[in-house]
Amino acid sequence: MTFLDPAAWSGKVFSDGWTPAHGGTRPVIEPATGDQLETTGLADADDLARATRAAAAAQHEWAATPHHARAAVLRRAGDLWAEHAEEITQWIVRESGSIPGKAGFELHVAQQECYEAATLPGRPWGELLAGEEPRLSMAQRLPVGVVGVIAPFNAPLILSIRSVAPALALGNAVVLKPDPRTAVCGGVALARVFAEAGLPDGLLHVLPGGADVGQALVSDPLVPVISFTGSTAAGRKVGALAGEHLKRVHLELGGNSAMVVMDDADLDLAAASAAWGSFFHQGQICMTTGRHIVHESVYGEYVDRLATKADAMPVGNPYTDDVALGPIIDETQLRKISGLVDDSVAAGARLAAGGTADRLFYRPTVLADVDRSAPAYAEEVFGPVAPVIRFSSLDEAAALAADTPYGLSLGILAGDAMRAYELAQRIPTGIVHINDQTVNDEATIPFGGVGASGTGARFGGAAANVEAFTDTRWVTMRSSISPKPF
Repeated sequence: MTFLDPAAWSGKVFSDGWTPAHGGTRPVIEPATGDQLETTGLADADDLARATRAAAAAQHEWAATPHHARAAVLRRAGDLWAEHAEEITQWIVRESGSIPGKAGFELHVAQQECYEAATLPGRPWGELLAGEEPRLSMAQRLPVGVVGVIAPFNAPLILSIRSVAPALALGNAVVLKPDPRTAVCGGVALARVFAEAGLPDGLLHVLPGGADVGQALVSDPLVPVISFTGSTAAGRKVGALAGEHLKRVHLELGGNSAMVVMDDADLDLAAASAAWGSFFHQGQICMTTGRHIVHESVYGEYVDRLATKADAMPVGNPYTDDVALGPIIDETQLRKISGLVDDSVAAGARLAAGGTADRLFYRPTVLADVDRSAPAYAEEVFGPVAPVIRFSSLDEAAALAADTPYGLSLGILAGDAMRAYELAQRIPTGIVHINDQTVNDEATIPFGGVGASGTGARFGGAAANVEAFTDTRWVTMRSSISPKPF
């Protein structure tokens, strides 16, 4: 029997074990071939309500569990990602269209997220406070209760585990709604790992479903905190609905991240870095380098080198072939990418490389002579497209990089790193990489954006996780009852 044996979960959801799904079923499709790999269950609002009740009931005992016992579950979960890496990798590759290297990176981050989360239960619970009265005054950190996690398709394992692991470690229960398109590697795999790791029943529920299930999760009175990763448009709706219910919501949303190439940058290294930033996982990453802002003195040479890189990159089935890019997730996303590129070319952009598709395989694309209003430059493409624009001064570079509603990641490539750092201080963004492209992630770092990219660094890093998944309570204590003048 395999670790992710479909006989256990086919057509079901995970809620106190594998149970029948009342929202129907959905085929698990391999985007590279269109073949059906399996069938997963879909939850409905009733499944969601049952799950939140069970989670709330189980959470109290889990929060009272000794810290070392909770930490042991998280450490064991980390070990299991490595023990079953080969099988889980195949699911990530086939279900999400990832190349094996990207799948391996997801597993590495998942393992590290669990190991980092295992350090959280043993951290201080709060602090002693100075006060005016003769009493002991404390700020105490307590788990929030039930955390709702809504995760997308593009990095399904990372973008689930980074909220699930710390929330569980800090004494909460979790209801996870993975994207139905990646319900196995973004949902089933987590259910299996944590069950095998010894997580008690009722603490993790995995409910793939549509927008109705997400809406029910955000609205449920037993779920005080929502952790959402997805598009800015969807995030605005989640934030508005959560606000109606006075809930805390953590939003990690879209981006249109800039990479500035200075006049003293090594262009060979810059082109390689740029290709990674724009084409990794077919550009289907929130941090993807979506705008290349290049000094006019090296603009032409940079475009030529990047186009040469793009033309040489193999595209195909990542499960059967040695490729750099796999398929786009589905036809809807492919049409969006193609439309933005075609409209930009019609508006005057020059197609330096790519711009064509074979089924769901879209060639890495470089657009030169781009205007700031070109759709592929001004909007988040979420595809393997690199629009390149020129600048003549640092003031213009700063203005161009800041000219976006988003603020997730920024890369600056330069010979003079201090000059690049000074430029970065003028550009609002949650993440900055000097002499690297925009796509980076580690379990120990606070991750998040500003503006339309989300509500700040609430993912990753001990301080951010504690802030995200616990509440602060003021507690005072006296040796005897305080006298009052009544």
